[in-house]
Amino acid sequence: EVQLQASGGGLVQPGGSLRLSCAASGFTFSNFAMSWVRQAPGKGPERVSTIDSGGGGTTYADSVKGRFTISRDNAKNTLYLQMNSAKPEDTAAYYCAIEPWVPAKGFWGQGTQVTVSS
Repeated sequence: EVQLQASGGGLVQPGGSLRLSCAASGFTFSNFAMSWVRQAPGKGPERVSTIDSGGGGTTYADSVKGRFTISRDNAKNTLYLQMNSAKPEDTAAYYCAIEPWVPAKGFWGQGTQVTVSS
């Protein structure tokens, strides 16, 4: 059974930092590109960042470029998202997703809530 357990969310002030983690199990993690996807209340999902299976290639949404960094540790089956210079518009539930991912697939796991507020 595929499991993706996101953690590390919380309340952070504007300009602050958080590091999200996603523990993966039930599939061969190192064979798949992975993404972080977020969804704010009342809005559709947004793919925030993607990393290839080896970790050498990354892409970012324009909304987070230069502030967020995606990485992975294939030995630990874990995906990371370093969030710096947080903005209120980053407030959302963050999920990790196996590529290729489309919204119709939904999400595995509960995700982790990030709230950026003073």
